[in-house]
Amino acid sequence: MGNMTSAERVMRVLRREEPDRVPHFEWLIDKRVREALCPGCKDHNDFAVRMGHDAVLVSPRFETERTGENLFKSEWGYVSQLGAEEHGIEVQSPIQTMNDFDRYTPPDVHIPERYTAIAEAVAAFKGKKAVGVHLNDVFSLPRYLMGMENLLLAVAMDPDLVKALVNFSVDINLEMAREVAALDVDFVWTGDDYACNYGPLISPESFRDILYEPLCRVIGGFRALGLPVIKHTDGNLWPIIDMIIDSGIACLDPIDPQAGMDLAEVKNKYSDVVALKGNVDCAQTLSFGSVADVVEETRAALRVGAPGGGFILSSSNSIHSAVKPENYMAMLKTLEEYGAYPISV
Repeated sequence: MGNMTSAERVMRVLRREEPDRVPHFEWLIDKRVREALCPGCKDHNDFAVRMGHDAVLVSPRFETERTGENLFKSEWGYVSQLGAEEHGIEVQSPIQTMNDFDRYTPPDVHIPERYTAIAEAVAAFKGKKAVGVHLNDVFSLPRYLMGMENLLLAVAMDPDLVKALVNFSVDINLEMAREVAALDVDFVWTGDDYACNYGPLISPESFRDILYEPLCRVIGGFRALGLPVIKHTDGNLWPIIDMIIDSGIACLDPIDPQAGMDLAEVKNKYSDVVALKGNVDCAQTLSFGSVADVVEETRAALRVGAPGGGFILSSSNSIHSAVKPENYMAMLKTLEEYGAYPISV
């Protein structure tokens, strides 16, 4: 088959084909881990390049304004609080009622400067590494604009407001997708989480009523622009997984083992329609296990996920601040040793 570029490798996987070796990249690698392994690296993509990842990841730029200790207000109008991780959680949100929604003015997503970093990534890496852009689908933006607790209450108490926010999310993310598609990026990934370890955050019935059709519309819109979608959502997806896959995603991530998502079962049921990304356990093995534990679990993920192609090896969510740097390196070295096709683990 010959050596492929990283870009070729990732795009073959998204077509559920077999590349020369299993690719790897992560959505998030905490600064502490980055600095331990690559002292002086500037940012996530500098780390990705130095570590040989197969994709670089970029996002449209929206400004934040500091409003208090560890508090930052986004152009979208919500306030996030930073903790131990590099990403905060929203603590104040601008929309609680339909009147709030009717008065809400979103930021202008067509300002060219929002996409400068994306254009620079395409110029630097197109054809060499896959260039992925983070957009949202149907859940994260409504959560930011209402707050998680209020959003979940509104699913039962004010579903019309939730539907309005969900359709707003679809429309505005498709506007951003048109901007990034014009820059010739390779894929979109959406990080909207729908579930926790015990199951979906809303019932399967509410998911179908409120989220399913808009999810199909936004994924279909991305695809129409030539942008295959890697859909991230951890948690127990079994009650809603058919709806997620039926939306037309190219790849499902991260097949969360802590939530009872078995990689072999998902592979057996869905590998004819969707690629998979995952799933070395970052909650336990990468954070608290030994190097030997990581090697064993990485080999198991390759043994199950890689045959026939359509598989990207990664953590079961992200390389967060509790992950041991030496364990992440053990995962990468195991991939290097056993990740070439034909797979023999």
